[in-house]
Amino acid sequence: QVQLVESGGGVVQAGDSLRLSCAASGFDFSNYAMGWFRQAPGKGREFVATISWSGRSTNYADSVKGRFAISRDNAKNTVYLQLNSLKPEDTAVYFCAASTDYSAFGKISDFRSWGQGTQVTVSS
Repeated sequence: QVQLVESGGGVVQAGDSLRLSCAASGFDFSNYAMGWFRQAPGKGREFVATISWSGRSTNYADSVKGRFAISRDNAKNTVYLQLNSLKPEDTAVYFCAASTDYSAFGKISDFRSWGQGTQVTVSS
Protein backbone atom coordinates (compact mmCIF):
# COMPACT_ATOMS: atom_id res chain seq x y z
CA GLN A 1 0.00 0.00 0.00
CA VAL A 2 1.03 3.60 -0.50
CA GLN A 3 3.02 5.03 2.39
CA LEU A 4 4.29 8.60 2.70
CA VAL A 5 6.39 9.59 5.69
CA GLU A 6 7.33 13.22 6.24
CA SER A 7 10.22 14.45 8.36
CA GLY A 8 12.25 17.58 8.98
CA GLY A 9 9.76 19.86 10.69
CA GLY A 10 10.63 21.87 13.76
CA VAL A 11 10.53 25.16 15.61
CA VAL A 12 12.54 27.96 14.02
CA GLN A 13 12.74 31.73 14.07
CA ALA A 14 11.57 34.04 11.31
CA GLY A 15 14.13 34.17 8.52
CA ASP A 16 15.45 30.67 9.18
CA SER A 17 15.37 27.71 6.82
CA LEU A 18 14.17 24.11 7.02
CA ARG A 19 14.25 21.15 4.68
CA LEU A 20 11.33 18.76 4.71
CA SER A 21 11.61 15.24 3.33
CA CYS A 22 8.96 12.73 2.32
CA ALA A 23 9.90 9.09 1.86
CA ALA A 24 7.49 7.22 -0.39
CA SER A 25 6.84 3.52 -0.80
CA GLY A 26 4.21 1.12 -2.13
CA PHE A 27 3.84 2.60 -5.61
CA ASP A 28 5.90 3.48 -8.68
CA PHE A 29 7.14 6.80 -7.33
CA SER A 30 8.99 7.90 -10.48
CA ASN A 31 5.80 7.86 -12.58
CA TYR A 32 3.73 10.33 -10.58
CA ALA A 33 3.68 13.97 -9.59
CA MET A 34 4.17 14.78 -5.93
CA GLY A 35 3.06 17.71 -3.86
CA TRP A 36 3.34 19.53 -0.58
CA PHE A 37 0.34 21.06 1.14
CA ARG A 38 -0.09 22.70 4.54
CA GLN A 39 -2.76 23.33 7.12
CA ALA A 40 -2.52 26.13 9.65
CA PRO A 41 -4.50 26.07 12.91
CA GLY A 42 -8.16 26.80 12.25
CA LYS A 43 -7.71 26.85 8.47
CA GLY A 44 -8.23 24.47 5.60
CA ARG A 45 -5.54 22.55 3.81
CA GLU A 46 -3.82 24.65 1.14
CA PHE A 47 -1.58 23.95 -1.83
CA VAL A 48 2.12 24.80 -1.41
CA ALA A 49 4.03 23.21 -4.30
CA THR A 50 3.94 20.37 -6.79
CA ILE A 51 6.55 18.67 -8.95
CA SER A 52 6.15 16.55 -12.07
CA TRP A 53 7.16 12.92 -12.31
CA SER A 54 10.53 13.83 -13.82
CA GLY A 55 11.21 16.84 -11.61
CA ARG A 56 11.51 19.13 -14.63
CA SER A 57 8.28 21.04 -13.92
CA THR A 58 7.27 22.67 -10.67
CA ASN A 59 4.36 24.79 -9.52
CA TYR A 60 4.15 27.03 -6.44
CA ALA A 61 1.57 28.94 -4.48
CA ASP A 62 2.10 32.68 -4.77
CA SER A 63 2.63 32.93 -1.02
CA VAL A 64 5.79 30.77 -1.16
CA LYS A 65 7.14 31.53 -4.63
CA GLY A 66 10.79 32.57 -4.44
CA ARG A 67 11.17 31.27 -0.87
CA PHE A 68 10.36 27.55 -1.10
CA ALA A 69 11.77 24.96 -3.50
CA ILE A 70 10.40 21.51 -4.23
CA SER A 71 12.63 18.76 -5.59
CA ARG A 72 12.69 14.99 -5.89
CA ASP A 73 15.13 12.12 -6.07
CA ASN A 74 13.50 9.25 -7.95
CA ALA A 75 16.38 6.92 -7.08
CA LYS A 76 15.58 7.42 -3.39
CA ASN A 77 11.77 7.63 -3.74
CA THR A 78 11.91 10.91 -1.87
CA VAL A 79 10.50 14.38 -2.40
CA TYR A 80 11.85 17.44 -0.62
CA LEU A 81 10.66 20.92 0.26
CA GLN A 82 13.29 23.53 1.03
CA LEU A 83 11.79 26.34 3.10
CA ASN A 84 13.81 29.57 3.16
CA SER A 85 13.11 33.01 4.64
CA LEU A 86 10.43 31.53 6.85
CA LYS A 87 7.67 33.76 8.21
CA PRO A 88 5.34 33.25 11.18
CA GLU A 89 2.47 32.81 8.71
CA ASP A 90 4.23 29.70 7.36
CA THR A 91 3.42 27.97 10.64
CA ALA A 92 1.39 24.87 9.77
CA VAL A 93 1.40 21.12 9.49
CA TYR A 94 3.01 20.25 6.17
CA PHE A 95 1.73 17.23 4.27
CA CYS A 96 3.27 15.29 1.43
CA ALA A 97 0.90 13.86 -1.19
CA ALA A 98 1.09 11.61 -4.23
CA SER A 99 -0.87 12.32 -7.38
CA THR A 100 -2.49 9.89 -9.78
CA ASP A 101 -1.22 12.13 -12.60
CA TYR A 102 2.31 12.82 -13.87
CA SER A 103 1.99 16.58 -14.30
CA ALA A 104 2.85 19.31 -11.81
CA PHE A 105 -0.17 21.22 -13.13
CA GLY A 106 -2.85 18.60 -12.64
CA LYS A 107 -5.92 18.88 -10.47
CA ILE A 108 -5.56 19.06 -6.70
CA SER A 109 -8.19 16.34 -6.54
CA ASP A 110 -5.66 14.01 -8.23
CA PHE A 111 -3.68 13.94 -4.96
CA ARG A 112 -5.28 10.99 -3.22
CA SER A 113 -2.53 9.58 -0.98
CA TRP A 114 -1.35 11.61 2.00
CA GLY A 115 1.25 11.41 4.72
CA GLN A 116 0.62 12.15 8.38
CA GLY A 117 2.29 15.56 8.26
CA THR A 118 5.17 17.30 9.98
CA GLN A 119 4.79 20.43 12.11
CA VAL A 120 6.61 23.63 11.17
CA THR A 121 6.45 26.44 13.70
CA VAL A 122 7.99 29.83 12.95
CA SER A 123 8.35 32.30 15.80
CA SER A 124 8.68 36.04 15.28
